[in-house]
Amino acid sequence: MEKNVKIITNNPDVYAEFSRIMDIVFVNGQYMDVLIAVRDKIHNDYKILTHPLMGSIKPNQTPYRSLMIESSDSLDFQSLEIIESSIEMCKKFLKDKSCPVWNEKVLEDFRFVDKRLFQSALESL
Repeated sequence: MEKNVKIITNNPDVYAEFSRIMDIVFVNGQYMDVLIAVRDKIHNDYKILTHPLMGSIKPNQTPYRSLMIESSDSLDFQSLEIIESSIEMCKKFLKDKSCPVWNEKVLEDFRFVDKRLFQSALESL
């Protein structure tokens, strides 16, 4: 089986930079929506290549997340466990304190940080 690598992101900067060279699923939503989209792909025989909670920015601090997944021959239970625990962690953080409504300059900074984290993970693969 040929591996099909995808990026799942809600970061328009990641989409703009990588959409010409990689298969991207753009999620029009928040951090949690990206995690749910990844979980749905895992249930359809994909596995996680980059960790959903990478970096030191909590899910209730940034609205952006970019993840890489690849097709698998079957349900990858380790990926399922990782994404389910990441969703639970995200819920916990958001329950304690929701993500602020940031101004455009701060959102630009968060997009940049997410893109750099993603690029770093991509280079290490």
